[in-house]
Amino acid sequence: MALILPVKGVSPKMGGDCFLAENATVVGDVTMGNQCSVWFQAVVRGDVHYIKMGDKVNVQDGAVIHGTYQKAPTNIGNNVSIGHRAIVHGCTIHDNVLVGMGAIIMDHAVVESNVLVAAGAVVLENSRLESGYIYAGVPAKKVKALTEEAFKGNIERIANAYIKYSSWFKEGEND
Repeated sequence: MALILPVKGVSPKMGGDCFLAENATVVGDVTMGNQCSVWFQAVVRGDVHYIKMGDKVNVQDGAVIHGTYQKAPTNIGNNVSIGHRAIVHGCTIHDNVLVGMGAIIMDHAVVESNVLVAAGAVVLENSRLESGYIYAGVPAKKVKALTEEAFKGNIERIANAYIKYSSWFKEGEND
């Protein structure tokens, strides 16, 4: 069973049809929408500031979601995939975003809707990533427009796949 703990009397709140892996950690002021998943060794730590997630958010293995005390909460929209070992810290991520494996998004950064943040990219504090593009590198820079094919083949496909994968771990389902 996942480690779910209150912090200062505030417990995490989860929407319907969510999945938490048995060694995932979710603590404090965390609110998740429907069909969210937090995978193996991922940490969603709402101890120093709140974390809000919309619907269909997946936090993949080893990822860390956190904020900065009294300064930077974390807001994540709908249909967002946070890749393996990514760090999402005190920022705002809008809808339909893929944060690639090992990427880092720092305090007060804003990732607009329909963005792909490439694996290993580092989004610096106070950055704004414009809708409709792929960002890569250290620091993250706009590299090309996000095509409809890339959107459907990556952002949409991965968010939907994680709903399917989570069903494999729920009691009584073996699709």
